[in-house]
Order: sequence, then structure tokens, then C-alpha cells
Amino acid sequence: MRKLLTAGALLLFAVVLAIAMTACGSKKKSSSTSASGGKTEICALLPDTKSSVRYTLFDQPLLQKAFKNAGVSGSVLNAQGDTQTQITQGQQCVTNGAKVILVDGLDSGTAAAIEKSAKAAGVKTIDYDRLTLGGSASYYVSFNNVTVGKLQATALVAAMKAKGIMGAGKKPVVAELDGAPTDNNATLFAQGAHTVLDPLFASGAIAKGPKQAVPQWDNQKALTIFEQMLTKTGNKIDAVLAANDGLGNAVITALKSHKLKPIPVTGQDATPQGVQNIISGWQSMTVYKAVPLEANAAAAAAIAIIKGTPVKTNGTTVDTQGKRNVPSILETPQTINRANYQLLFTAGFIKKGEVCVGAFKPFCKTYTSPY
Repeated sequence: MRKLLTAGALLLFAVVLAIAMTACGSKKKSSSTSASGGKTEICALLPDTKSSVRYTLFDQPLLQKAFKNAGVSGSVLNAQGDTQTQITQGQQCVTNGAKVILVDGLDSGTAAAIEKSAKAAGVKTIDYDRLTLGGSASYYVSFNNVTVGKLQATALVAAMKAKGIMGAGKKPVVAELDGAPTDNNATLFAQGAHTVLDPLFASGAIAKGPKQAVPQWDNQKALTIFEQMLTKTGNKIDAVLAANDGLGNAVITALKSHKLKPIPVTGQDATPQGVQNIISGWQSMTVYKAVPLEANAAAAAAIAIIKGTPVKTNGTTVDTQGKRNVPSILETPQTINRANYQLLFTAGFIKKGEVCVGAFKPFCKTYTSPY
């Protein structure tokens, strides 16, 4: 009898435990911020981790922190370069009850499809970092990307003059590695850059070298493309307008492999690698886009939509395909070079320990941390 009671007690305990575990699991699922299940008020869709390290280092943690601080359930998802994955993630966000989706599309076609589906479900969308051509987002949050291109080209010209390869009858050959042709930001970067370069091409002060867009901002493809540019010109390229740090590093890698000397090369995103190339003399500049400003502005706009309060904008951006003016929040970019790279440390954007390590440590000896 004692054994029967014990077995019965054990059976009852097992049943109670199973019920308790089921209840806990159900509760956990309902409060989850994952797009795979659970309640999500705001979704952020990021494109990849290959085009720039910013999405992993900055955007994702900053957006998650902003949602948490505002007390809203949020999910930050990365499509890892796959368009169908990004579309599926957008659908999951709608299914999980998202009221607002931040869309940083892999391309305008993908992003427009996500926004169309969201709009049909009564979900608001915000273009994040990249404008969706032909989209239906209520707002666009980014940096002034035409200004980014102007900063790059202005710095490139200054670097050519400083190296003595421009002026006094010299006509340096300038090559271009543009961003993905499917990314409207890349179009705007090039647009801004050519407001500076085109008059110089026209006057003969500089010469047009090879020019090519890099599919999907793929750094390995950029390396192959620039290797081909060097072969085509017999290594006679004097400067490179590279749209971001990853593409700039591809140029630098090729130059080193060919045992060529440093030439003026631009960049963007102020990545640790980009700054290392700057302080070691291989890259002329990068563009600092304070992602915290952008991420916080986007999160604030999404939260305002949820709470029914006005979204503060500071301009409009033309969607040339959709033929509409999109209310915008545009932050100001800044040039970074060897003279001022330390401000990235003091601003907490990147850490000195991420830059001043190994072979790059000697280049940082003049910098003293204020902390």
C-alpha cells in the first residue's frame, strides 16, 4: 500500500509539474519580442551583416535599448542578405501584432513589398537609413546622404592636393567603387560626390578612371572588381572614391597585394577597420554617421506613432519612383581623418581598444584617453 501511494503521489506530482511548466511556457511565449512568436509592438528589419559591421555593432543594440527604455516590446531582425527572408520577417512582424515596422530594405523592391503588405494590415512603416523607392512608408529616418558624398569627394580632392598628385599640370586618374545599384543611398552618395568631382573632370584637373557599382556592397566582389581595374589601367590609378570603409579596405587590400604605395581612398561608417586604415596612412578619410542619433530618432518616431503623438521631422526626401515627398528626419554626417579620429573614442562610438591594437597600436601613441 505504501508503494502504491508513493507511485500515485509521484504520478500526481508529474502531472502538476507538467501543467505548471506548460503555463510558464505559455506565459513566456506571450511576452516574447521575437518575430518567431509573441507580442511585438515595433519591428526593425535590418538588411545584412556583410555590407557594413554597423548593423551588428551599432544599429541592433541601440534599437533594442531604445525600445526597452520606452517600455515597448520590440524585435530587431537581420535578413542576412536574403530578400525572401526579409519579406518573411516582415510578414511575421505583422502576424505578431506589430504596429510599426522600421524597414532597412535590401533593395527597394523588397522593401516596397514589405510596406505594401504592412499597409494592407493597417501597420505603419518607417524607412530606416535607406529610402524605399516606390514605397509607402510614413517617414524616412537617415542622414543627409548627398552631403555624405560631398564630404567624401571634398576630402579626396584635398588628399590628392596634399600628396602633390594634383595641380601644376598633373592630372590624377580617379577610380570609383560605388555602393549597390539597388540601394538608393548609394545613388545619393554618388550624386553628392559628383557635384564636387564633375567640374574637375570637365576642367581637366582630374581624369576619369574606371567606375563600377559593387553588387550588394559585397567587399569580396569589390576586391575582384578593383583588381580588374588595376589590370585594365596597368596599375595607373591615383585615387579612389570608395563608398564605404568595406569597399575602401578592398582597394587597400589590392594595393598591398600588388606592392603598390598608398593612394587617396575614401570611406564611410567610421568602422574600427576604417579608422585603422586611416591612422596607418592607407585611407584618407571616413564619414562618421552617428548611428545613435539615427537609431534613437527612428525609435522615437515609431514610439510616437504608437502613442499617437506628433512625429517631429526636419525635411522631406523625394521618392523619384513613387513621385512623392516623404517626411524625413535627417541627421548630419561628419568627416573623420587622422586629425580628429579621436573624437570617435570620446563620443563612445567605437573603443580605443578596437582600433589601437596589434600593428596599429604605435599609430595611437599620441592619443590619451580622457577616461
